[in-house]
Amino acid sequence: MCAKLSRVLTIVVTAFREENTVGRAINALIGQPLPDDWELLVVCPDDATAAVAAAVQAECPAVRCLRDEGRGKPAALNLAFKEARGGLLVLTDGDVYVGDGAVPALLTPFADPAVGIASGRPVSISPRDTMLGYWSHLLVEAGAHRQRSLRSASGEFFESSGYLYAFRRSLVSDIPEDSLAEDGLISHRIAEQGLRTAYAPDAVVYVKYPSTYSDWMKQKIRSVGGYAQNYVHAARGMRSLRREALDGTMAALEFARGPRELWWTLLLFAARLHVWLRVWWDVRLRKRSFATLWQRVNSTK
Repeated sequence: MCAKLSRVLTIVVTAFREENTVGRAINALIGQPLPDDWELLVVCPDDATAAVAAAVQAECPAVRCLRDEGRGKPAALNLAFKEARGGLLVLTDGDVYVGDGAVPALLTPFADPAVGIASGRPVSISPRDTMLGYWSHLLVEAGAHRQRSLRSASGEFFESSGYLYAFRRSLVSDIPEDSLAEDGLISHRIAEQGLRTAYAPDAVVYVKYPSTYSDWMKQKIRSVGGYAQNYVHAARGMRSLRREALDGTMAALEFARGPRELWWTLLLFAARLHVWLRVWWDVRLRKRSFATLWQRVNSTK
């Protein structure tokens, strides 16, 4: 399926050295029931990923490839924001893929003019019978999905998922290039303008999570570390060590099926403490650079 070149909806796929996965990501998106007018921008710095995007573009002119300078995802998004033609932006990554009907489900909340941003629902495709895979299922199901559902039902603010979210283009024109958690930053900026955050649980995006502890730490320090930066106001958001302990402990314990998963849950508590200590040390105290903290996570590709 390929729609006509668009001026209304812009889908942005950011990628770096993801030539093995970006084709699936693009095809899952352009195979959706989309509005009549849309475009898809693949933003990447490397030749291999660009070649995959170019091959799709040859068959579907609504797909365009933008070459960023390799300064990180925030800089890539700033380029996309400048080039986008749509009034609504859908943002996702080149190493994930959306489920059937995800984009229409994500766009539905924008029928309400009070909605400024909408979050999709990440679903782990990692095996639950390994410790790291189990952690991914616990964190997205008993953690993020549960919290977003509860906060959405009560009208509270919550951060959108960087794996799949959409917002009104007029609300955010650029973001700091050293932002570690651009999804949280964009979510907060839109909420500060008085607009509501919507949750679209039927907008499913399938994600492969890290399979090694070192990769898991890289990813979590990067994402959690963004909430230790001055760009994000922690009092409003979902992520802090205190909030995790108060809101998530019982849900995490109840998620376990049997003694092995209960043991893995207890180990996750220790690992999350490890993450927050590293964030305090690396982001708050040492103020390490974006280039140092934003490390590639190979086991998710």
